[in-house]
Amino acid sequence: MSDKTRVEMALTRLDAAIVGLSQSIDKRQTRDLSVKAMQDDLQRMTRERSDLTGSLEKEKARAEKLEGANEEVSRRLGAAMESVRAVLDRHGG
Repeated sequence: MSDKTRVEMALTRLDAAIVGLSQSIDKRQTRDLSVKAMQDDLQRMTRERSDLTGSLEKEKARAEKLEGANEEVSRRLGAAMESVRAVLDRHGG
């Protein structure tokens, strides 16, 4: 085998190695971008979860307040109805 042939074979192997290295770099960059995107999504979802938890707590407190007000109105309405009945009973109504 001549020196020229050996050099050409070595260059062919070198070219193949460079192509393989380039493909590996491209895959790694794609994977790194994908991981970064997933990390960004996770951070965003964590923030959203925190915001939603805060909103839920506020709404629960509001619902409890409304429920208390509803119970008070119901109690007062019942008392008013009893008063009306008592007045009607006293006046023959």
